[in-house]
Amino acid sequence: MKRLMTCGSVTWLLIVNAAAASWAQETKKAFELNSAPGVGQKFLETMAGDWTVTKVIHRGDNPIKTSGECRQYMVQDGRFLQSDFVFGEGAKKSTGTGIIGFEPENGKFTSFWFDSHQTRVSARRSREPFDGTKIVLFSLNLDPDQKETRRTRTESRLEDEGRTLIHRQFILGEPGQERLVMELIMKRKPRGTSN
Repeated sequence: MKRLMTCGSVTWLLIVNAAAASWAQETKKAFELNSAPGVGQKFLETMAGDWTVTKVIHRGDNPIKTSGECRQYMVQDGRFLQSDFVFGEGAKKSTGTGIIGFEPENGKFTSFWFDSHQTRVSARRSREPFDGTKIVLFSLNLDPDQKETRRTRTESRLEDEGRTLIHRQFILGEPGQERLVMELIMKRKPRGTSN
């Protein structure tokens, strides 16, 4: 009787382990399928390369222009675009890094930005699925206990057959009202030249 109970317990454990292993494989398979690069990553790939940058800050009637450079490249097996910016020189040098990804299952982009001017991270996300021509993102409040202080919308698009990348940031006011506050006008460097 004791032997029969032991055999039954072992059989039950084998069945439970087999079921758990099968469930784990199916879950992993479903997760991996959803995280494969999609149409958004193909669009991001077109932005990879070395760029000269003119940053324009719009304040009043006199925009402030700063020159810089940017290197953009795909990371994590082509799943994300990383952008490394450098503006100015010497004591006035500033740097910034952006990471943007695309979720094929919902058609939306999410980006993160950090730079040498501040200690906080900026996050943005699409509200609508990707239209195939431009990336439109809205600011995210990462602190649920803090009131959102500045709502923004950014729009990035390639022009001039992929030789120019225009990135604009707008502050959102009342519904339907927005004001351009910053733009990056990026010109692709010829192949073989680098930062």
